[in-house]
Amino acid sequence: MGNFTFDEYVSVFSWRYGSKEMRRIFSEKRQRVLWRKLWSSLAEIQHKYGIVSKEELEDIKAKAKEEYIEISKAHEIEKEIKHDLMAELRVFADQSPIGGKKLHLGATSADIEDNVDIIRMREALNLILRRTVNCLEDLADKILKYKALVCMGYTHLQPAEPTTLGYRFANYALDLILDLELLEFLMKEVLKGKGIKGAVGTSASFKSLLNNKVSTFEFEREVMSLLGLEYFPVSTQTYPRKVDAIILSCLANLAQSCHKFALDLRILQSPNFGEISEPFGEKQVGSSTMAFKRNPVYSERICSLSRFIYVLPYVACFYSSSTIFERTLDDSAARRIVIPEAFLALDEILILYEKILKGLIVREEMIRKNLKNFGLFSGTEALMVKLTELGEDRQRVHELIREISMKAWEKVMKGEENPLLELLKKEKAIISKIKEEELKRYFELEKYVGDAEERCELIVKEYIEPIIKRYKESKLEAVEERF
Repeated sequence: MGNFTFDEYVSVFSWRYGSKEMRRIFSEKRQRVLWRKLWSSLAEIQHKYGIVSKEELEDIKAKAKEEYIEISKAHEIEKEIKHDLMAELRVFADQSPIGGKKLHLGATSADIEDNVDIIRMREALNLILRRTVNCLEDLADKILKYKALVCMGYTHLQPAEPTTLGYRFANYALDLILDLELLEFLMKEVLKGKGIKGAVGTSASFKSLLNNKVSTFEFEREVMSLLGLEYFPVSTQTYPRKVDAIILSCLANLAQSCHKFALDLRILQSPNFGEISEPFGEKQVGSSTMAFKRNPVYSERICSLSRFIYVLPYVACFYSSSTIFERTLDDSAARRIVIPEAFLALDEILILYEKILKGLIVREEMIRKNLKNFGLFSGTEALMVKLTELGEDRQRVHELIREISMKAWEKVMKGEENPLLELLKKEKAIISKIKEEELKRYFELEKYVGDAEERCELIVKEYIEPIIKRYKESKLEAVEERF
């Protein structure tokens, strides 16, 4: 235990994926510091009601600091007693000869562990929120920069109608906006602590300890107020494990949005499209064999880690539904894995998302080439509508245009220039109704993107910019700053 080496298995989240900031939140040291802060807060309110003396409280508070954490010593005790929180408690008590005997008085393990778990998840979500807003800010730049850059739109992975690159980015941004709203709701309404309620949630031990000096409701409120943490009005020994399933589901939703962006980029980076690509370092190696390769490794990693996150809510659903009566411990081992790793995986994903956006390569020549090859087909819709307005049978016109389009498509697939317009000019049923100059106007692709440009401006000004402004004005404080 302790500092890892590479002589044994080490999780990729210990060093390869995720940030130091996120790793610190879920570190053993951070957890134990917060345990001590909670014990200290509990003692502080117990002192108010005469249960802990002033000298005992001062001794406890003096040793509730990071420099007194001795993980190796706690681990040695844990080897013997098989209980990590009690091992830390014994180290803390030994270091506090005056107040140590009153530590954890009336509490059960989950009064400490569960509230600290929520504190750490709140800190982690603050970091996820900041990274998501950073991605939105970068997307806003791309939306406005490319709002008028017409590109081929695709449905079913087949050329459809033109859109703009900025409008495509606007749709990625909308996904993140929805995720952000969900995470903010989660922070406000779902991410709450157990409170201080004892072994089965009835506060029996605290009611006896307080001996009518104050109600258990007021005592709990005061302790939790020191933590700055909302809490549930009822609980078993733990907070509802359903909360974990909800949190992980929200993280999976955000991962899904990132996966969508990354998968699209991977396809568009393929030389068959060649329209955009992620940044590629000057000395970056794409393949150990094929030296010419420029693989979209960041996007692929986003997709890979996203799929890992998708399955984690199922784990939480299993253990939350299988926690029998007031508590069983079959959730514990899984929670130690899935909660930190979900946050660390998503942390890595958002770091990569932002890195891709900042270094994104847009190949306008390839965009124009693809638009020239396939964009002409999209003009046939407006042509069909016009011919119908001029009295032609809509179904007959549809079949006529379909037949002509298939002939043109075959030419394009042979590497020839798209002959669609020339084939349409030769069709008497069309040219007799519409003059050649007017016919050409239906195939001016830059004009066939509807209100895409205006909607790009709309989502930036009315949605993204207010979010960025709000987050820049707010302070997402770490919980440690409250103590």
